[in-house]
Amino acid sequence: MLALRLTRGARPAVQLRRLLVATASAGTGFLLLCALGHAIGHPGAPSASLLRLAWCAAPLAATVHFAVAAARTDPGTRPRSGLSALGLGPARLMAISATTTALACTLGSVTALLVFLHLRGDLTGVPFDGAGTDFLAAGRPLPLPATLTLLALVPVSASVAVATALRPRGRAADPSRTERTGYGRFGAYRATAGRETFGAYGRFGARLEPAAHGRRLAGGRPATPEQAQTQAQAQQDRGRAGLPGKDSGRPRGAEGGPVPVVAAPSPGVGRAPSGLPWGIAVLAMGLAVEAYASRTGTAPGDRPGAVAGLVLAAVGLALAGPGLTHLCGRLLQSVRPGALRLLAGRVLMTEATRIGRPLGVVCAVLSGAYALGSLHYADGLSVGPLTLLGVLLVTGCTVATLLTAAVEAKQAHAGTTAALLRLGAPASTPRRAAALRAGTLLALFGPLTVVVAELSTLPLAL
Repeated sequence: MLALRLTRGARPAVQLRRLLVATASAGTGFLLLCALGHAIGHPGAPSASLLRLAWCAAPLAATVHFAVAAARTDPGTRPRSGLSALGLGPARLMAISATTTALACTLGSVTALLVFLHLRGDLTGVPFDGAGTDFLAAGRPLPLPATLTLLALVPVSASVAVATALRPRGRAADPSRTERTGYGRFGAYRATAGRETFGAYGRFGARLEPAAHGRRLAGGRPATPEQAQTQAQAQQDRGRAGLPGKDSGRPRGAEGGPVPVVAAPSPGVGRAPSGLPWGIAVLAMGLAVEAYASRTGTAPGDRPGAVAGLVLAAVGLALAGPGLTHLCGRLLQSVRPGALRLLAGRVLMTEATRIGRPLGVVCAVLSGAYALGSLHYADGLSVGPLTLLGVLLVTGCTVATLLTAAVEAKQAHAGTTAALLRLGAPASTPRRAAALRAGTLLALFGPLTVVVAELSTLPLAL
């Protein structure tokens, strides 16, 4: 009931994303039902029906990926302070998000069933004078268990993926600070795993510098890297102005000012994604497999190795996406950058994994669609309605996932944008930085997609 209330009271943008998830679920469910109809109408060709069902794996994966991205950007199921007291902790919010995704996908599956039954003529007669009923098995009964299983495949997969992606993750305990509690004759006592030498606790200056383990606030809570950086900057400003502060008793340098404190770096900025070498290796291996497969067989359809190489090339391009996005951020900040380039490059480096992964998937899908289109053109085959629906579904889901990831990155940096505006930056600065990031990514990934698509098409055309 709470999931239904959150669904009704969501913002229009959230409702639009859920409607798109339902639409993608309807398209995938319709393709699965068409594969079932082909198996019922052609009992003597089980291999062709199995191949049609296997091709439905790509739309299913794209739909689930888009459902997870849409669930991440839902502000109604985001953990907030005070909700745990009402029984809405991280686990409960995760369950609500999974239930909402299951409801949207179930709506799409029901729509797909209604459209499929209408085209079969089970509701109001056969439309279009019976044209295109080869994959509908018109006039034959549908097996109920198989129909329900195929329709439940998308909601179950999407809800499980959302629950796995949004599951609450506890902080890993430091093995050097692990405490064990024991109970003796005089009550409970604790002992840490890391032992200290004699006199280490009372040694002069051992407790006067907490910056080595992270500064603490007035309440005793450890400060975040941003708060530590703010405190260090404030202390340096006091030292330059000659004002007394909390660091008045600290040792001073040669100029008489306080010793500068090195602030902790922001998380996710200095660490480059590790998938770039693996992505390049898998991409090269896929192109090599395609080139080797082109030496055997008389027609592209007789070379399954070429299709396997195309899949490997697409996977390699998807793996290399985060690393290439991080590289774009570094290039933006090179050669005496200004404030705009520095801001755009910093955001790209921070959000390399969040933006680069769906961007790599989009490039892989576009290159694969171009190569498959060239394969159909070389064989003289016409693109059927189901093939066109599958291509549009996969492409639309991947592009929608990329746009949703961009919205998620914008939500994650809303505090930084508000701070820039409070400091007096022009209101057009965030938009100009976003346009600069988009242009840089397009300048790198656009030619890369064209090159990979051309290299993947050459072996297939031989």
